[in-house]
Amino acid sequence: MSRETLAHLNTNTLIGNTDHRGTAWHYRADLQAAEPNHYAGPVPLEDVRRRLFAWTADSRPIAVELPADLATMTHISADGRPVRWSVISDRQAITRSDTGHVMGIFTDGYERHQYDQWLLTTVANILDDTLSVSSAGLLRHGAIAWVEVSVPESITTPEGVTFRPNLLATTSFDGSIATTFKRTVTDTVCDNTRELALSEKGQQYKIKHSRYSQLKLADAREALNMVHTLADDFAAEIARLCAIEVTRTQWGRFLDLHVPTVDTDGNRLTGRSATTADNRRSILQKLYSHDLRVAPWAGTAHGVLQAVNTYEHHEGIVRGATRPERNMLRTVTGDFGALDRRTWNLLVAARG
Repeated sequence: MSRETLAHLNTNTLIGNTDHRGTAWHYRADLQAAEPNHYAGPVPLEDVRRRLFAWTADSRPIAVELPADLATMTHISADGRPVRWSVISDRQAITRSDTGHVMGIFTDGYERHQYDQWLLTTVANILDDTLSVSSAGLLRHGAIAWVEVSVPESITTPEGVTFRPNLLATTSFDGSIATTFKRTVTDTVCDNTRELALSEKGQQYKIKHSRYSQLKLADAREALNMVHTLADDFAAEIARLCAIEVTRTQWGRFLDLHVPTVDTDGNRLTGRSATTADNRRSILQKLYSHDLRVAPWAGTAHGVLQAVNTYEHHEGIVRGATRPERNMLRTVTGDFGALDRRTWNLLVAARG
């Protein structure tokens, strides 16, 4: 089950450009009330500010309850004993100003990156006639937020790959991620998230929640301009990947590396481990050979990356969350980018 209720997802995520991308998985008309969270066109900046970011993250002191006598006590404990609060001077709790929900506990050097300033104001500086806010949302009771900027319509390469370039701005108040501005790509055929697998340099810009992070905000604004070159860069990568031949033998070697059927000693897996590996390999083979999201590019490096990426988005086992929620979290935390790079490195090894 999702840790977010359907009511939360229908009021705390905003989905734009539905004329081109359709409605989100969580859409329920009866939960939209008077103001739907889906927009036929771009999501207005002021709607993001008003509906999602109209609160601040506040720093609150943390205290521990200690034994006390009648002279030093501040209150009575639950079991009726005199106790006192002792403030921990080098720790702080980060809470929501509207609900009081505690999102995280940190040292006194932790710097709050307010969503309105760090996500919304920074991305607003790059919006033009070709770029607009395509989605925004809150997860984990507001502890994680994102704003996505993209072009409204998809782009198709000569190799038949249809995609939409995005800039994802995200941060957190629970310590799970640094403030990150990254280039991502949505494969519009299967709604997968991809990053540039062949080049790690310059694809994202991270700022830690440190005392001097405000000094780096100007650099972040400059780094946001990287979205303008994403379409050409990704199209070039697709062309390169599609030009790299992967033989059946090399595909088999890749599967052996990606989903081994033997242990580190070379012994055949048994029991549940063997069943899990065989099932995963079978699904990957089916995707690679027959699925329209992958099969048109079988026999190429792009087909291999697409098979693994599609499996992780749509076929892999999900625990503790719904699949769309998990996919969004893996996007903002960079897991899918790491997956693409690992897949590429294994394919290089398989091709010798």
